Amino acid sequence: MKQVHVIWILSAALMASFGIPGCGEGGSGDAPAMQIAVIPKGTSHEFWKAVHAGAAARAAESDGRVEIIWKGPAREDDRDDQIKVVEQFITKGVNGIVIAPLDDTALVRPLKEATSEGIPVVVFDSGINWDGYESYIATNNRQAGRTAASELASQLGGKGKVVVMRYVEGSASTTEREEGFVEAIRKDHPDIEILSDNQYGGATLDGCFATAENLLDKYQEIDGVFAPCEPVTVGFMRALDQSGRKAGTILVGFDASKTLVEGLENGKVDALMVQSPFKMGYESVDQMIGKFDGKAMTKDVDTGVAVITPANMNEPANQELLNPPSAENKS
Repeated sequence: MKQVHVIWILSAALMASFGIPGCGEGGSGDAPAMQIAVIPKGTSHEFWKAVHAGAAARAAESDGRVEIIWKGPAREDDRDDQIKVVEQFITKGVNGIVIAPLDDTALVRPLKEATSEGIPVVVFDSGINWDGYESYIATNNRQAGRTAASELASQLGGKGKVVVMRYVEGSASTTEREEGFVEAIRKDHPDIEILSDNQYGGATLDGCFATAENLLDKYQEIDGVFAPCEPVTVGFMRALDQSGRKAGTILVGFDASKTLVEGLENGKVDALMVQSPFKMGYESVDQMIGKFDGKAMTKDVDTGVAVITPANMNEPANQELLNPPSAENKS
């Protein structure tokens, strides 16, 4: 795709998502836009802003046929709020729901209700214990956890003591990463000891930082850390830095943000497992549009993950992943 075309798509996408008249919204006025509710786990982290930009970019390509309505809970552990958002969109009568479920069980009931009302559902980022969705767009999270284990083991020279700090209970995507990591270490790396794999940081940066501090206080000898998402990675990075223990500890984290990219640059993070949130948002809306058009749906779409280290972070493909387009939540 030519650079000028990319710039046009992103500009139009952001105008459409922010409610600014443009090519991505309104069209010729011959027919009302199909409304797709896009519901992330939260709206504050950079990951979700990139998802928003991807979703809006695909909507902008529809010549006014599709309108994105972006709304999510303020906190990434507020299951009740996300359920309310789904229920609000059912009442509103949107044409489709694209959602990253905060909980793999709690969101089943409202999503079943949506499909019973004739509203198709596309799930992205994190799985759910229900097969009534049209398509699932996400990283292969269990495999990504195994890849993180391989990277950490390599940087440790195949031996050492490590901790896994989990995110929140019920989050399918991070649970898969955590379990994949633990499975791979125990199966493939017998000289690496897992000191702890049952502590949860929670959905806030403050909570992740506090849990990381507690783990560092409890274990005076930690050679490596696996953090399965952005807030956990940032929390542990800051705890290692403030405790003065980063020099002796390898940190392998997940996702990218300005803070974590800076961490790679200055040696506070040793590797990041980086997804493509822009692609995740784009593909999710693309699948829903395909449903509207009567096309065959792809049940599972793997959007991939890359291992990015200080040594390869400046490669063009990795720079695109580390610095994805971003959309602020204006809904």
